[in-house]
Amino acid sequence: DLTSFEFHATEHFRMSGVYWGATALHILGQPERLDKAQLIAWVMSCQKPSGGFAGSEKHDAHLLYTLSALQILALYDSLDLVDASQVAAYVAGLQRGDGSFAGDEWGEIDTRFSYCALYSLALLRRLDAANVPAAVDFLRQCRNFDGGFGAQPGGESHAGQVFTCVAALSIAGALDEVVDADLLGWISERQTPSGGLNGRPEKLQDVCYSWWALSALSTLGRLAWIDAPALTAFILGCQDLELGGISDRPDDAVDVFHTFFGLAGLSLLGHPGLAPIDPVFALPVTTVTRLNLAAQRLSCA
Repeated sequence: DLTSFEFHATEHFRMSGVYWGATALHILGQPERLDKAQLIAWVMSCQKPSGGFAGSEKHDAHLLYTLSALQILALYDSLDLVDASQVAAYVAGLQRGDGSFAGDEWGEIDTRFSYCALYSLALLRRLDAANVPAAVDFLRQCRNFDGGFGAQPGGESHAGQVFTCVAALSIAGALDEVVDADLLGWISERQTPSGGLNGRPEKLQDVCYSWWALSALSTLGRLAWIDAPALTAFILGCQDLELGGISDRPDDAVDVFHTFFGLAGLSLLGHPGLAPIDPVFALPVTTVTRLNLAAQRLSCA
């Protein structure tokens, strides 16, 4: 409904919403539900003269939405539509002297943006455009005494930041520098008595962490450290059997964000009928294989 409040309130992050929905359909084995030509045309309409992509046509370019746009193009085998050098220059231009990346021209720093930058450059085959050793050093500085990672040095450990840091370090081939019992323990302790995972100690479980925490454990070769049947039951208990979507917790309102991350978590757990998803790149394994994307993975010793 183009006249609804929800449509306009979500306009600024629509690119990510399209990525969540499109990837969810691929996990379900039904990518044809979306019109590829129409979808790709809309994505390209959101590219700005800088080379970056915006959340929708009338907004400014941002690293978050640049990655989402590239993920959608990768999903539909359309990366050739972008000028890789131009987009890579936009991404690399957001790196700061300390190795961090700003999300956009206004300068907010967050480890999410480090992941977006390194992943985007990997998709473009332009990792050499950034100072990867400096990026790794910055991520290491965001490590905390409890084993987790924060958004910036000294920031509180959070499962979302753990995912972005572990995945970014995986793309950079630098996982060995940070993996230890503290990190593995912090992630595995995110499972609550409900079976669901939370983002940090003493917080409620939420379906989205079925991806953030679980994918990090998968990348680190410790997927078995989570009670898979309990987590599966929690995610399935969050599905609205009338609307079909998945919510953050049972009986809450469903949305495409939690639907995607719930399906992604179930895919990592090997749930029947779902296409396998890559824990670093958050795309179907078939897409990652087609693109020959490389990232470091650890095995359980």
